[in-house]
Formats: sequence, C-alpha cells, structure tokens
Amino acid sequence: MVEINPAKAQDVWKDIGQHVSFVVLSLTRENQAAAQAGIQEFADRSQAIIRSLRIRAADDSLKVSIGFSNEAWEYLFPNAAKPKELETFTGVTGPEYSMPATAGDIFLHIRAKTEATVYEVVTQYRRFLKDFTTVVDETKGFRYFEGRAIIGFIDGTEAPEVQDAAEYAIIGDEDPAFVNGSYAFAQKWQHDMDFWNQQKTETQEKAVGREKFTDLELEDEDKFANAHNEASKFEPDGVEQKIVRMNVPFSDPAQDVTGTYFIGYARSWNVTKNMLQNMVDNSDFLLTFSTLLTGQLYFIPSRDLLDAIAEGELN
Repeated sequence: MVEINPAKAQDVWKDIGQHVSFVVLSLTRENQAAAQAGIQEFADRSQAIIRSLRIRAADDSLKVSIGFSNEAWEYLFPNAAKPKELETFTGVTGPEYSMPATAGDIFLHIRAKTEATVYEVVTQYRRFLKDFTTVVDETKGFRYFEGRAIIGFIDGTEAPEVQDAAEYAIIGDEDPAFVNGSYAFAQKWQHDMDFWNQQKTETQEKAVGREKFTDLELEDEDKFANAHNEASKFEPDGVEQKIVRMNVPFSDPAQDVTGTYFIGYARSWNVTKNMLQNMVDNSDFLLTFSTLLTGQLYFIPSRDLLDAIAEGELN
C-alpha cells in the first residue's frame, strides 16, 4: 500500500500567495520527438529553477505547480499509463448557464510574496518551453485585502483545514502509479462588478450564503436557494466532499476588466466535476453576473514523477 506524502507533491495544497501568475501553454505539435525531449529537459530544469529561487529569494515563499492536460499527456507520453481520472474537460451545461471548455496543454501556477520572483520563474521557464509551445493565456493575480475574494467575502471558507488539505488534494493508493499527484481544474471568471456593487450587503450575503464582515454562515432559510455555498456542494450519500480551492483576484481597471481565477486541486476529479455540474444545475447566483472565459483539467505529477519524466521514463 502506498501512502500520501505531501513532501513529494507539488505545491497543490498551500497558500495562494501575494503575487500569482497562471500560464496556459499550447504545444505546437510540429515535432513530437523534439517536444518530448524538450519536456524532459524542462521537467529537470524547472525543479532546479525552483531550488535556485528559494535560495535567491529565501523569504518569498515560492510555490509552483506544473500540470498537463489529457491531450498533452497523450502527445508527450503516448506509451505511458495515464492517471485514472485524467480526461479532457468538455464543459458542463445547466438550464440557464454553462461553463465552457477551452484549449490548454501545459499549466503553470506560480505564486510568491514578490512579483520579482514570480517574473523570474516564468521568464526562466519560458526559455525551456518556447521552442515547442505557444502562450494561450497568462493571468496575473494578487492577494486582495484580508485575503478576501474580489467580491468582498472571505475566501477559502469551504476548503479543508491546512492540516487536512493533503487528504483532499493528493492522490493516494486508489491510483498507486500516480500517488502524490493531483487533479487541477483552472477556470477564469470575469465579473460585472457594477452589478455586484449595486447590490445591498444583505443581498450579497444571501447570494454567497455567509455574512460579509464576520464570515459566519447564514441559516438555510436566510440564504437564496441558489446561494453559492449551497449550489456548489457535492454530497453523495449525505457526505460533503471537499477540494482545495484558491480563488485569486485579477484586474485591469483601465479596461474595466475584473474577475476571479479559480484553481481547484483535488484528489478526485470526479468531486470537482460534480461541484461544477451542481453550480450550473442550481444556477449558482455567482453565474448571474459572471462570464466564464476558460476551463480545463490538468494532472499535476508528483515531484518523483517529474523526475521520471526528466529521465525519459514515460515516453
């Protein structure tokens, strides 16, 4: 029996950081052998870059996760086994709203206390990725006041406690070949902040399901039926399932663009997928003033598996 060891996982269950960069890359698919060789070098160099930056910027709490989509896995590692739940996200649809699927092969989630460290990691990573990938999207996020979501509510209330988070975020003996890996779902939301800010605090609280200042959960009868903390629940057999949620604000005020980059790390993709389906099935209130821009699933290998990739053992 294999056991979860957070020390062997990438940074899938730790804090969101002060400065954040989410990068989605697409494989050019021009030369498969060259891409496979390139990803081997990147898997090795990426870890060396992390070690170097943790010395150069020792107080910056650098955290990094690197992931691969289903299509990327099949292209880069065609002869290797695949994580049991890794699939291509194709979107979810409900009676009023839907969540789209968008392209993405390689996913980078980088966060630190300073933008300089985040910049350096992204810049160095691109040196080893640029010959066989193109950038689909880079979104820079930040920590808002008191760690609140951009809509003003405390973030992470529904996530498990830090001491329990690894159990919900990291694969265990249910898929031993991929132990200490994780399933990451990345999704970019743009909000109509004028609409939201025009709502009374009482309405906002009913929409989220919590008090805005104290973060105390409202009684069920005081929430809207489609309050976010109810609409998104997944409770098979009456047992609420959890994932590690990180909701990161992003904004370009001059362009009147403000939103939330959601990243959910989970031991089981099935849990996250059902949460998403419930949100559209129940017409989650957050969807009434938000536009979903991106959505894709990625597998985050353990650090041991990254070493195996670097050694060419997965091709």
